[in-house]
Amino acid sequence: MANRSISKRPTNKWSIDLTSRPRYIQFVQHSDLPSPPGFKRENQSQHVESREANSTHLVAKKSWDIALGPFKQIPMNLFIMYMAGNSISIFPIMMVGMMFLRPVKALLAIKSTFVSIEGEHDNAMQQKFFYLLGNLSLVALALYKCHSMGLLPTATSDWLAFMEHKARLEFSGGGFIL
Repeated sequence: MANRSISKRPTNKWSIDLTSRPRYIQFVQHSDLPSPPGFKRENQSQHVESREANSTHLVAKKSWDIALGPFKQIPMNLFIMYMAGNSISIFPIMMVGMMFLRPVKALLAIKSTFVSIEGEHDNAMQQKFFYLLGNLSLVALALYKCHSMGLLPTATSDWLAFMEHKARLEFSGGGFIL
């Protein structure tokens, strides 16, 4: 067979020359071809400004997600409270302990939570307030669960040794006759 010479064909703007060495990919550029949709070289400054506006919007959105995070945990904590029940055993005690410790730890670390977005926008104090309010509501839910389980000392006989415990006047049970 005779050696065939590889002829160079005219290429368009977005073609790759695969006949050269594989390490070097050459892009052929022609100025007479239109740019693809969405590519505009002339308006680079406008594109950079829109990126900056978009990044500030994303920072504000992320900071509001952080601030409203505790409120998003309330339905899950309510479900955990329902599933744990009111009996005194190891599982409900662990659930109530975790329901109480997580928001307290978050309240102690509130400054480090918002340190990355502190000077970025003007709603930082409002977001910290909502973050604080959400975590305090989670602590209130944990305290309510402790109260419903009978773990909080709410009667005077719980505090004073000489006071007698309240006597129950009536007992009720299930609907079965034994």
